[in-house]
Amino acid sequence: MQIPFLDIYITDATVITIVTVILFIINFLLAGGLVFLERRSAQSVWAWILVLFFLPIVGFILYMLFGRTIYRQDLFKLDEDDKVGLEHLVSEQLEEIKHNRLTFSNAVAEKHKKQIHMLLYNNQSFVTSNNDVTTFTDMNNKFAQMLKDIENAEDHIHFQYYIFKLDNIGKELYRALLKKQKEGVSVRILYDDIGSRSLSLRNFSDIRDAGGLVEAFFPSKLPLINPRINNRNHRKIVVIDGKIGYIGGANVGDEYLGRDPKMGAWRDTHLRIEGNAVKSLQLRFMLDWNSHDTRNNMKHEDHYFPEIDSVGETTMQIASSGPDEDYQQIKYGYLKMIYRAQHTIHIQSPYFIPDQSIMEAIRIAILSGVKVKIMIPSFPDHPFVYWATYSNVASLMKMGAEVYMYQPGFLHQKVFIIDDEVVSVGTTNIDNRSFILNFEVNAFMYDDEEAVKHRKIFEEDIKHCEILTAEKYEKRGLWIKMKEGLANLISPIL
Repeated sequence: MQIPFLDIYITDATVITIVTVILFIINFLLAGGLVFLERRSAQSVWAWILVLFFLPIVGFILYMLFGRTIYRQDLFKLDEDDKVGLEHLVSEQLEEIKHNRLTFSNAVAEKHKKQIHMLLYNNQSFVTSNNDVTTFTDMNNKFAQMLKDIENAEDHIHFQYYIFKLDNIGKELYRALLKKQKEGVSVRILYDDIGSRSLSLRNFSDIRDAGGLVEAFFPSKLPLINPRINNRNHRKIVVIDGKIGYIGGANVGDEYLGRDPKMGAWRDTHLRIEGNAVKSLQLRFMLDWNSHDTRNNMKHEDHYFPEIDSVGETTMQIASSGPDEDYQQIKYGYLKMIYRAQHTIHIQSPYFIPDQSIMEAIRIAILSGVKVKIMIPSFPDHPFVYWATYSNVASLMKMGAEVYMYQPGFLHQKVFIIDDEVVSVGTTNIDNRSFILNFEVNAFMYDDEEAVKHRKIFEEDIKHCEILTAEKYEKRGLWIKMKEGLANLISPIL
């Protein structure tokens, strides 16, 4: 190569050397940023440094796609305005707990008021006690009920999912939402751009032409590449007329109804809620919506937060977490539950790649005599994630935990129960992605009837499981051991 005005010749080898030096400088700067500027765990920092230095070009691309963090001010700019009319509940309840004036509907909630205080303080998750909860373990029943509720909607439908597929069930929901929009019911749909990668706003043209509003969370301006691929809105929230709310693990797609032969009989858990906890789901939807549609911002209006006449008695908090938050809210909720457990801990999760704090808490519980039972799928949908999960649960099995592998199909629910007293159901897996990178939402219920109900569901699921034994685990082949080793090495960034 010649630079004419300088009369300098540069060989191809020199160009390669220059590019290599530049790449190593970029890697060095990125590594420095990881260590000194970004809020990460030490495991995550070391994992990214290994990727950057051992794969200079590929590592840089991977970091730009998967490694960048986001900050609160970049996302929920209208956070304070959106909470008008509701945030005072949090400060009032904190004061009442502090001075022992907050009364609970049951003894279980009173017993766990420290956890209630923690979620109030960190997450502004106001506590409500008049909730009636229906639990679905068959998503055919869930969507059948949801379609009935959509048909009966009179004012608005707010519909948010990580994955929305326009397959059989997706088209059925689409037609139902379109019908209600044409009838004058306000419909808003929010989907995640990565989870619903096969969708675009064009797919919702009929609903939009009828006056409905549709937005993608973190939409990409680049074809085939989304620089926010690592930060996914994993929440599943439906609010109808401000009176009925849905929260849980299942997305919109035929596989969640067990119609995918590859995945088998899908096992998930979803909740239908009537009561004041719906106000929390409404607020969460508003915040997510306003972060991505500044033209049609939602304001605090009475018809979004109507008076709810519910005969339910379940005490509940809706907690959310995400990379924009200062605290890992839902993980803290899990940790508090583990340390409070006196007798039993039941965990169902498709992915079990906890950080050191969760693993140590569970180990302490086992050594303290708490009976720990963990249920995971018997086959992977994401190989590296699965083999890290398999390795982690096996290490706890060796200490005395009971580990069950669900056989009929894929187990996808995210359920956490302690002592037949507190149960959490939502979108949060037991892994760093859910704790740190994704936007998640869970319902924490302080109610012995609800906790016992979910524990009995767990026991019914055991009938369809194979128990993991030390003998079975030791028989795994060399190839599986190698996959486990690699998966554990990169688990902080899975």
